[in-house]
Amino acid sequence: MQVFKFGGASVKDAESVKNVQEIIANFPNEKILVVVSAMGKMTNKFEELVAASLAKNEEQRMGVLSEIQAYHSTIASALFEEDEREFWGQMDTMMRELIQVCDKIHSIPEAMAYDAVVPYGELLSTHIVSYYIGKFQETAWIDASSIVKTDDKFKRATVDMTKTEKAIVSEVLPLFSQIDLVVTQGFIGSTTKNFRTTLGREGSDYSGAIFAYCLQASGLTIWKDVAGMYNADPKVFPKAQKIEQVSYKDAIELSYYGASVIHPKTIQPLQNKNIPLFVKSFLNPEESGTVIQKNAQQVLPCYIVKNDQVLVSLSSKDFSFIAEKHLSEIFEAFDSLDMKINIMQNSAVNFSAIFDAKNFDEKRVIEKFGSSYQVRYNTGLELITIRHYNDSIVKELLEQKEVLLEQRTRETVRFVVR
Repeated sequence: MQVFKFGGASVKDAESVKNVQEIIANFPNEKILVVVSAMGKMTNKFEELVAASLAKNEEQRMGVLSEIQAYHSTIASALFEEDEREFWGQMDTMMRELIQVCDKIHSIPEAMAYDAVVPYGELLSTHIVSYYIGKFQETAWIDASSIVKTDDKFKRATVDMTKTEKAIVSEVLPLFSQIDLVVTQGFIGSTTKNFRTTLGREGSDYSGAIFAYCLQASGLTIWKDVAGMYNADPKVFPKAQKIEQVSYKDAIELSYYGASVIHPKTIQPLQNKNIPLFVKSFLNPEESGTVIQKNAQQVLPCYIVKNDQVLVSLSSKDFSFIAEKHLSEIFEAFDSLDMKINIMQNSAVNFSAIFDAKNFDEKRVIEKFGSSYQVRYNTGLELITIRHYNDSIVKELLEQKEVLLEQRTRETVRFVVR
């Protein structure tokens, strides 16, 4: 059994949906579970819909709803005839449900409202994809939120793997005794009270890994618009090279440091059951791509550049040491501000951390820390990470840069520069 994950770019229009079917047709007589994201950039539109609904902006809400319906209807009209009543009937049902949900969410917390609305991007997408593939082979559609069980931390829920595995084994695995293909959604789950949750932006890769883990799949393939993983962003570094194979450890480190090809949570479930992860191109599916697996040898230096970074420095006002108790309080405070630390460093009386600028709110940070610490910050910085570094690569990337912070281990070096 295999698990395939297709992201938004791979189902952005009717031709893309046809391409997905053609890729799957290249694996006859194989048991495949297909995880699909929302189409194109639709998640952004659903986020706009949440904002408009919460603000009770009826004109904007109806406008966004019309855009969502038109987008999906345009794709569906190119794939289905008008007389395919079962398909169109279920499309209408989903849209009516979405409107009803939007009518009610203004009275609930924003994060819960988000998770009530945004999953419809995945539900509509998989409805279209599964019905189209069903023209060529028998296909089952399942609602992932009924089987991926999570806590109630809406917008970034944590998966309960024990409950999820039990549900997948009892409800999904038996389907494969009758058919070869099951289509479901990435990114979504539900609480024990059956409120829908989401696993965090770009969480569909992680969903693929969850299903692969629970089904004990022979492999997970993530189909992308690139030929595989590269040792640098080809858009920034024209000489970037494709990596043929990479270990679980390196893949986890690279995703943690900011490599955008694989969601950071994806690797661990696969590593726990030694399931290989393939990153392949849906544009050129015959190409080998990249395989992530145990003991893979990867020697190319890999470099990741994150722009628009903010360096926040906290200094104790009374020159007291910043000890374990203070660090615990600092971490909890940044977590409460929803600020993810990209790199940190501390001395006796100073603590410094780097954040994405989009998560930095000067006023809120000063309100949080100003009573106990002197707060300083620098904006417009870059965070450069080099794994498997050498002196020539370091010299090249730091040319004409001012280094504000540096950290080195045997395998990785990181610089904050301007």
